[in-house]
Amino acid sequence: MTQAVDAKEPAGGDMAALAKGGRTNLLGFILRLAARLPFLFIAGRLYGPAELGRFASAVIIVEVSAMLCTIGEKRGLAQRLSDEPDVAEGGRPPPAVIADGLLLATIAGGLAAICLWLVPAPMFPSGDFSRWDRLLVLAIPALALTEIVLAAQAYRFDIAATVRARAVVEPWTISIMAAVLWFVLPDSGLALAYLSSIYAALLTALIPYSRSYGLPRGWRPSLSRSKRLVARGSPLAAADAIEWGTRRLDIFILGLFAVPAAVGIYYVAQQVASLPQKLKTSFEPILGPVLTRKLAEKDYAGIAKQVCQVGFWITAAQAGVSLALGIPGEAIMGIVGPGFVGGNGALAFLLLAEVVAATAVVSESALVYVARLRNLWLSIATIVLQGGLTVTAMLVADAYDLPGSWRAALAAACLMVALAAASLAKATLLGRILGHMVNNWRWALVWAALVATAVGQIAIRLPEWAELVFGIPMILAAYGWVIWRRGFGPEDRVLFTRKLAKEAEADSTEPLESPKPLRGPDPL
Repeated sequence: MTQAVDAKEPAGGDMAALAKGGRTNLLGFILRLAARLPFLFIAGRLYGPAELGRFASAVIIVEVSAMLCTIGEKRGLAQRLSDEPDVAEGGRPPPAVIADGLLLATIAGGLAAICLWLVPAPMFPSGDFSRWDRLLVLAIPALALTEIVLAAQAYRFDIAATVRARAVVEPWTISIMAAVLWFVLPDSGLALAYLSSIYAALLTALIPYSRSYGLPRGWRPSLSRSKRLVARGSPLAAADAIEWGTRRLDIFILGLFAVPAAVGIYYVAQQVASLPQKLKTSFEPILGPVLTRKLAEKDYAGIAKQVCQVGFWITAAQAGVSLALGIPGEAIMGIVGPGFVGGNGALAFLLLAEVVAATAVVSESALVYVARLRNLWLSIATIVLQGGLTVTAMLVADAYDLPGSWRAALAAACLMVALAAASLAKATLLGRILGHMVNNWRWALVWAALVATAVGQIAIRLPEWAELVFGIPMILAAYGWVIWRRGFGPEDRVLFTRKLAKEAEADSTEPLESPKPLRGPDPL
């Protein structure tokens, strides 16, 4: 097996590959939306804000631990596979390259699980947990392995595997199991439902992975390779954990300054806001292999162009979804339960935060290859800024004795400011390194938002059920019409057509050459 097969892309080149991944992920977003809302309804109505808040605090520690245990392979695997020579030239086959990361993730995940099992206080700072809740630590190795397996599939442009695992199996499993387990373990059903969903997603990811790569025949563990992998992947793992942590630090700090019910309300708002976030994070696996090839060719103008192109796609999609979810925010939060309506302010800020963060995410997709250490320092600065702002806001809330809903909104506003600063800093750094400006802003976003807001004012005057059933599609349709007419050019419309791929497939008979080792402009 050679890298030529391993890295084969859809006909039509990089833009076709990105567009195909985008189309697949738009479908994944719709499926994820349809599956996530039932879980929030079940968790809010059956378990209540306090139980949901306790569950959220524990999941934060589990997921950040799993992110660190990937050793940076979520985004670094594409570069490692691209750097590996062909088998005919003495290189190792892709299954063996991937196996090194899987082994390290399993060991690291197991050690992290044992540590948190023995010292569960980080997951449950209140000290209130059952023996079933404690089993959440078993999710750590499974989460880490799933990330690596899906990254391997993405290297072969199989984004459908991610959609199946993350947008179908995982959310529907947790929704169904949460409902069933409430009748058996009403105090710990959420923890076991979450654990079930994580392992179901892992199994779903392993099935296509086994067909694509098979077993690593002839592979043997190597201490020297493991050391190099850890040294190379640690900055990526830290950056991934920090980027992910910016979306969870607010919950942790809120849990220190507010009652569990307020944390539960914020968690629901965050889960709704995380739906548009998936639009950008799901582009990362498909963008990574494309950028690694451009770096090998030293096509820095092409990298800047593709970062801006994908950045605009993500920003445009997120802005539309955020308006559609934010304008009828009270109705959406009310679905979960009457006690959650006060989280509408937090939801608005969180949705806006995801829009302003899009530039940072796509810029980081390139920075992890050309300036990983500087990118890491910017990520650290971002989370420090967020933590400082959030703690200050909570102290102000204490001084004025503000209610939990106000505290949740303040925490979300602090996140928005920190992510906006990160977007500006990372786009500026990447532009300087590439020698080309990185900017995904277009004025059509403003006009589309204004039209969608005007339509939304009509929608919120409808009965609550009509506001959700008819209002959300109305807002999306109005926004989409303006963006399509005023914002999208010919290259943007590739996202919604298969014409380019079909034409290229008819013309292309040449096999894809093996990617050459990366030589980025600045390893630091």
